[in-house]
Order: sequence, then structure tokens, then C-alpha cells
Amino acid sequence: MDWLTLPDAAEQLRIPVTKVRQMVNDRTLLARREGGVLRIPAQFIQDGVVVKGLPGLFTVLADAGFSDDEALDWLFREDPSLPGTPMQALAENRGREVKRRAQALAF
Repeated sequence: MDWLTLPDAAEQLRIPVTKVRQMVNDRTLLARREGGVLRIPAQFIQDGVVVKGLPGLFTVLADAGFSDDEALDWLFREDPSLPGTPMQALAENRGREVKRRAQALAF
């Protein structure tokens, strides 16, 4: 998986890095700290915008009891029923399928 630093994400989104940091604080984007540096999965940004449905999916996963790290792991884990990963399905505009699976995790 490719990762972006917050300044790199800001450049791709064409917004100030402070706005990206706020998006992480608001859980519009999830980040993981590696080597003391916050990083965002590069796949979260497509064509200069956050992938459609991603912020809402973070909320569903949090409601299902997932930590940010668990949510990141789930998004990039192969799911033969999709096929591919939930993140690939989101990027391919198959968000409903992904959201249904995430909602089922809560039960």
C-alpha cells in the first residue's frame, strides 16, 4: 500500500495542510502514524478528491466498534465476495456493497 504524508495529501487535494490535519481530526480521513509521521493511504484520494463514500464508511466502521487501525486493515483486506478489497470497491463506485458489509459487522 502506498502512503501519503499530510503535505503530500494536501498537494493532491489542492488544500492547505492544516485542512488535511482537520480532516484527520474530524475522521473524514484516517491516518496512521509511522515513524512519528502521520500518513494517509494514497488510495483515499482519487482525481484530486477524497473517494466518494469514504467518510461515511469510517463512521459505520466506528459504530461497529472498529478502531482507526482496524478500519484501515479491513479496508485493504481481500474480500472474495466483492471481489478485491473494500477500498478497491469504493474506488470503483461500488460503495453500497461495501457499506452493507460494514453494517453487517456490527451484528
